Amino acid sequence: MDRGVLFSGLGHVGLIAWVFIGGFFIRHDNAQEVAMTEVSLITSAEFDAMQAAAPQAPEPAAPAPDPIPEPEVEEVAPEAVPQLPDEQTPGPIDLEEPPVLAPTINDRPRPKPAPRVAPVPTEAPAPDAIPDPVATPAVTPEAAPEAQVVEEDVPEAAPEEAGTELATEANKAEPLAPSRSSRPRPKPARRAETTPEEVPDAAPQTTQATRDAIAEALAAATAATSTAGASDTAAPSGPPMTSGEKDALRVAVQACWNVGSLSSEALMVTVTVAVSLGPDGKPDAGSVAMTEYEGGSQTAARQAFEAARRAVIRCGANGFNLPADKYEEWRNLELVFNPERMRIK
Repeated sequence: MDRGVLFSGLGHVGLIAWVFIGGFFIRHDNAQEVAMTEVSLITSAEFDAMQAAAPQAPEPAAPAPDPIPEPEVEEVAPEAVPQLPDEQTPGPIDLEEPPVLAPTINDRPRPKPAPRVAPVPTEAPAPDAIPDPVATPAVTPEAAPEAQVVEEDVPEAAPEEAGTELATEANKAEPLAPSRSSRPRPKPARRAETTPEEVPDAAPQTTQATRDAIAEALAAATAATSTAGASDTAAPSGPPMTSGEKDALRVAVQACWNVGSLSSEALMVTVTVAVSLGPDGKPDAGSVAMTEYEGGSQTAARQAFEAARRAVIRCGANGFNLPADKYEEWRNLELVFNPERMRIK
């Protein structure tokens, strides 16, 4: 055996034995220390002398006794005794017996008892009759032959009265004829044929001043007629505008008509606008006016008119493409601005 292993084993065994057994050989000093006080012995005479030399403390005065409070006596109100009514001896109770009601008799006829039951009741036979067990059917009298009915000639019935209106109380109240009739006018009397009386010719003599006045009036009338004829020939009216020309003008104005800025109330207004155009087709801005409107308030109509006025002036800045030979037809126009459909009068 190796010595190192032997020494190591002996050392471990000795250590373990020391742990278990070493406590018995060691005394633990756990005793509490005793307090020591120095005391000197004196005689009783010395003790009495020491007490006599010490100053005597004054005896404290006895405290005055606290006054005993008198107990508060609460006044107790006497309990209210309820007043009981005088007891009265109840009298005898009258017990009324309910009246006895008579039984209700049903007047419904009761079936008559019979010795035989049959679906159809029959009257009792006579006492001297012999009953037959076989029922004999009742004899029905034969119907008499029908007499021949002779049809008489009946006049054709007239149809009931009818009319175009239903007869009511209001119609019945109306008189069928006027309450008062006007008298017929008398025939005019024949005029007596009268021969015209011969009127003597009374020709007034005209003076020279009268003749001059008549001549001046004729000259003025002739001059006015010639001026009117010249103005009529200056502006030819031409044939009326066709529907295609009106639609072209409507489309041109509608292209510049902006209704996006109008209120909901103004969109419901129909405005009629009058405008005057020049020979070049350009509108006169000062002549654009609102002639009438339908629907909505005056404020909404004013908004709709301003939108229509801007459309006419903006699209007509370069002149509308209109036939020159029909200038008198489109010189003064009325445009109807309807949010649903625009048209030209």
